[in-house]
Amino acid sequence: MRQYSADLTPPWKKPKPVPEVAAEPGLVVEEPGTGFCGAVIRCEAGTVTLEDRFGKHRVFPMEPRGFLLEGRVVTLVRPSPGGPARPTRTASGSVAVPGARARVARAGRIYVEGRHDAELVEKVWGDDLRIEGVVVEYLEGVDDLPSIVSEFAPGPDARLGVLVDHLVPGSKEWRIARSVTSEHALVVGHPYIDIWEAVKPSSLGMEAWPRVPRGQDWKTGVCRALGWPENTGAAWQRILSGVHSYKDLEPELLGRVEELIDFVTA
Repeated sequence: MRQYSADLTPPWKKPKPVPEVAAEPGLVVEEPGTGFCGAVIRCEAGTVTLEDRFGKHRVFPMEPRGFLLEGRVVTLVRPSPGGPARPTRTASGSVAVPGARARVARAGRIYVEGRHDAELVEKVWGDDLRIEGVVVEYLEGVDDLPSIVSEFAPGPDARLGVLVDHLVPGSKEWRIARSVTSEHALVVGHPYIDIWEAVKPSSLGMEAWPRVPRGQDWKTGVCRALGWPENTGAAWQRILSGVHSYKDLEPELLGRVEELIDFVTA
């Protein structure tokens, strides 16, 4: 006697199987019913929470065939327990891309004014810059900027972005910046005397940065006011250790660095 399946649905009417994908943090998917696209930030009790690029959160049930991954229908499932936790965001706040390789360096560059500036940019934006293939170099001083720009010879395929300290109208830095800015060279800056001051004092357990009298070296004056040894290198490492993400930096710096990255990679 022949054995027949209880399912009498014709094969051509049966839905094709779709892959099951673990809802790991950072995975970017789309919910087709709403068109909401975002990165997974948590998965619990049969639901998944997504965060879009504007920071908005939405919770969706993890139903079969319920999401699109790179345009393909998938079924999200809970990650296996004990798997390695992966960060969902880079220090700059961008969605992390696990396993992404650094891009071959672009011809374009970003210059910053000093080693401390370069170290801070690397700590917060380093992951983003490697994916975009942007190299950061530092100036010994803003006085060197005209010769650097002239030698670099920025063009459509080799844009140059520069971050300058204390860029306020009428200052020496402001005049030099205006003299070298062009269609393919962008100079932006923050209003702080030094990059140290762009770190939120609350991130270092302070209410505010000390006021340093005019005529006194600002970094040395800060160390004296805070009772730190007058070793600016050691002081900077102490400050840098208090920076863990973009949240520890002032908005006036954040916006300028993001502007330079967009300019160089456009």
